[in-house]
Amino acid sequence: MRIGYARVSTIEQQAGLEAQREALSAVGCEEVFFEKISSVQRREELEKALKFVRRGDSLVVTKLDRLARSIPDLVKIMQTLEEREASLKILDMDLDTGTPTGRLLLHLIGAIAEFERTLMLERQRIGIKSAKAAGLYKGRKPTARSKSDQVFDLHERGIPAAEIADQLKISRASTYRILAAKRAIQDGSKSIQS
Repeated sequence: MRIGYARVSTIEQQAGLEAQREALSAVGCEEVFFEKISSVQRREELEKALKFVRRGDSLVVTKLDRLARSIPDLVKIMQTLEEREASLKILDMDLDTGTPTGRLLLHLIGAIAEFERTLMLERQRIGIKSAKAAGLYKGRKPTARSKSDQVFDLHERGIPAAEIADQLKISRASTYRILAAKRAIQDGSKSIQS
């Protein structure tokens, strides 16, 4: 039996999800699991698909990046499939791990993909470092710190920190950090005066 798995990262990618589902149905997938979720989050439908797979079945995906986020993730998925005596088919690569050549190619392709991602992240770090040195990179504007005055005002009105965080849509940790910084400044000025 062929079991399909399709995934898109965002709700806006509905057309991509439909295209994957059509491709999986076209190759004879009798059951298709699909989800709209980032690969870094828990993929419950993938977990269901892996539990559904039985001996002799094939898990079918349209592309490798729809399935695994890294080499360790790919290895874990492959171990699960091997334990269940099932294979993996990747349509855009015409790759089938039911063969020794397919298993070898999958590991090579996964290693190359992870290597390329590592190079991309390294280039990104170098670019950020250069931009910072040139004074062109400021990073993300701190959201919570820009709301410090509002935090102080609400706190002086007796509103608890957790409620302040909810109202201003900042984290509780940021709220406590802002209030602690204010206390430290106040304590420092008191010790200077005495």
